[in-house]
Amino acid sequence: MNILKKILFYSLLVLSTGLILITLLSLIYDLRFWYYKILDFPRIQYLLLGILFLILFILLNKKWKLPSMFLLLGLVAVIIIHGIVIYPYLFGEKSVPDNLSGATNTDATFSLLLANVLVDNRKSGAFLHIVKQWDPDILLAMEVDDWWANELQVLKENFPYQLEYPLDNAYGMSLYSKLPIKNKKIRFLKQKDVPSFHLIITLPSGKSFNFHGIHPVAPVPSKKYPDNVGEEEVALLKIGKLVAENPLPSIVAGDFNDVSWSNTSRMFGQQGNLRNVRIGRGLYNTFDATSLIFRWPLDHYFVTEEFNLVELERLSKFGSDHFPLYARFGLDP
Repeated sequence: MNILKKILFYSLLVLSTGLILITLLSLIYDLRFWYYKILDFPRIQYLLLGILFLILFILLNKKWKLPSMFLLLGLVAVIIIHGIVIYPYLFGEKSVPDNLSGATNTDATFSLLLANVLVDNRKSGAFLHIVKQWDPDILLAMEVDDWWANELQVLKENFPYQLEYPLDNAYGMSLYSKLPIKNKKIRFLKQKDVPSFHLIITLPSGKSFNFHGIHPVAPVPSKKYPDNVGEEEVALLKIGKLVAENPLPSIVAGDFNDVSWSNTSRMFGQQGNLRNVRIGRGLYNTFDATSLIFRWPLDHYFVTEEFNLVELERLSKFGSDHFPLYARFGLDP
């Protein structure tokens, strides 16, 4: 038993030291090295591990000398650093206020469903069932190739307004709307083969707002799909500038391939005076739907101050590595 305790204790020392070093590295923002950005993703997991390691260390450590105190302080620092990041989502004030009249004022509310369908996923029936069940006013589907575009043609009966740009590189998109849309534009903010959607949507109340549907490239290197390794992340920042320059209320939504606490997401939100609907409501982790442990929020709604929130739900998985995300918004006068 003593041998097992020693193995556990020394393993804990190694793992705790590694966690402390990773935490310090996660504070570095250096675009030359893509793995610094990846270290920013699992802060929820870092926080939970920090709490677990701290409890185990207190229980197993018998000699409280200087090295032990340094390790203890290091684990406390891990908990504080990641806790500061996660705290606003769980316990902070809601940055987008609740809409208490949304159930009655339906002319000024609308629902928006985000779904990264996964380009290799072929379970279109399960996805269409979710769309039918939740019946959104607007649907933004990402990673749409020609096969998916064909499968989604059945939606046109109930969604008379569309904007489609299927691609086989995992960055095609399709938008379907029951609400009138105008000024439809497809832009290429960074890569020539990664589109973004920009349009104006009008509610039954007569109010209009800008909608920006985006799916920036992933920060990891890829031989198969576009990537952004070692380059300045300008796509989100360009969107922030577009929002800031337009007087209409705006929504930016999609799979950002980025957590909302990242340096880029924060700068984008500040630039466009955009608010994250998750703040004060929870994490709503949408990726990875195939893992029970490694999950974080990659699909987002950012809105300007004119919007309020009626409902926010993470929906059931359907074969993609992303969960769909559903929200109903209200638009103030």
